[in-house]
Amino acid sequence: MEQLLLGIIITIAISTVVNVFLKKIDIPTVIGYIFTGLIISQIFHFGEESREMLSDLAEFGIVFLMFTIGLEFSISHMKAMKKEVFVYGGLQVILSSILFTSIAYSFFGVELKNAIVIGMALSLSSTAIVLKVLNESGDIHTGYGRVTLGILLFQDLAVIPMLLMISIFTSENASISELLINTVVSAIIVFVILFIVGKFFIERFFDWVIGSDSEEIFLIAVILVVIGASVLAEHFGFSFSLGAFIAGMTIAETKYRYRIEADLVPFRDILLGIFFVTIGMQIDVGIIVDFGLIILGLLVVIMLLKALVLFISLRFFIQNRSAIKSAMALMQVGEFALAIFALARSNELISVQTNQIMIITVVASMILTPFILKNIKFFADLFFIEPTKLRERALVSTGYKNHVIICGYGAVGKLLVERLKEKNILYVILEHDVKLVDKAISKGEESIFLANAAQKSILEHFDIKNSMSIITTINNPHQLRLVAENISSFGEGINSIVTVKNRSQEESISDLNITHVINRRETITELLATQICAFKVLSNK
Repeated sequence: MEQLLLGIIITIAISTVVNVFLKKIDIPTVIGYIFTGLIISQIFHFGEESREMLSDLAEFGIVFLMFTIGLEFSISHMKAMKKEVFVYGGLQVILSSILFTSIAYSFFGVELKNAIVIGMALSLSSTAIVLKVLNESGDIHTGYGRVTLGILLFQDLAVIPMLLMISIFTSENASISELLINTVVSAIIVFVILFIVGKFFIERFFDWVIGSDSEEIFLIAVILVVIGASVLAEHFGFSFSLGAFIAGMTIAETKYRYRIEADLVPFRDILLGIFFVTIGMQIDVGIIVDFGLIILGLLVVIMLLKALVLFISLRFFIQNRSAIKSAMALMQVGEFALAIFALARSNELISVQTNQIMIITVVASMILTPFILKNIKFFADLFFIEPTKLRERALVSTGYKNHVIICGYGAVGKLLVERLKEKNILYVILEHDVKLVDKAISKGEESIFLANAAQKSILEHFDIKNSMSIITTINNPHQLRLVAENISSFGEGINSIVTVKNRSQEESISDLNITHVINRRETITELLATQICAFKVLSNK
């Protein structure tokens, strides 16, 4: 125990020094944590018990990450993302698994069972690193960020049948049908408890807890929910992170989602740091020296093949530029692959040497990922130049007055524009989705601009103070909150309308200075048109 405590103290000290130095040269903290793990593994020789204790603690970094991601994506949001999760994600995992299994079996002479395990593991990407970097950069809400998140969610779900496959390969007693039935029954129990019970219990529980008027008790209650959901999922044979994600999705439907997210971020980041330290601790320097060229070759081939498979499958559904960015974001191999390799090794499906080579290859791909994501626009430009011709007039001086600013050009935004045209009311549309902007301009819409309404300078540029009104029709709950906060920051003199899809969204912006919140989708355009005409008469502009 004393050695473990001393190791933790030295780990914190080394990670602090390393990360401060790396931050000065603009290298992500993820890399600092991995190098810290490599350094302390050379200084200390932790016993197996100590390593397992650190690994168990570190796993909760991914748990809290997946929980906060779940907060961003409610059940209704997941329904809207079914194509990204099940179509794009399904294609990526199936095609990548088949490709790598075939290569391992045909070219390297690996036994079929072992090749399948390796192929499945290599199809997975790093949820922890990719989502951490995308969250920090804000790219999680971009087009390629949405695709990337959907594929990562499917990969997390795919871990379940992958682990089941290993159980089938190594089971000597239970039949395949028995294992499948047990898994299906377990899945139903977990989803019923977390979705149905959570839906009717969670908000009432937090209403009761908040009555204590104690931040400490509220935070303890949140941690209880996260860990409880994770342990429940793990008890029925699923991953901790899947249970946490489902719990986050359940809480996303409540009014507490933003407060909980803010409270948990420090815990998430600290535990993720420990996770990346344990990743660095798995690197065997001796294997690098002996098999360096093989590892380098595997690294290049695996990452290029993953990117190629994903790009080819995505380009039939989305723009080439978004497809290449999503492919590069997911070309690494992820942390769940390490768990699959560890289980395969313990069941003697792969050798110790093969396990070490694969671990180092996976870790190396993870180390490269933050650099790729940070420069993803540059890499995408090498293949597909950003189509700026249609948007070169964006953010030019508008000179508008007595105009309506529309934030978001989805289905509701388009209907609203039609009504404004009928009434000859001057308007501008602010849309941050490149694809929607290009499509609208190509169809002759001259009043749409590529801009993020969550930025104060953007609303100032389009003269929000001299506008007749500003109307927000954004579907994404997180982006909706950011835009509403931005509008509210201009004070009470702004005529503002925000459309919401449900009561949860309405409550999430109830503390802001918004003139009208409309929660009736079926009559939304009629209500908006009425409000606009009223503003036009009353504004005296």
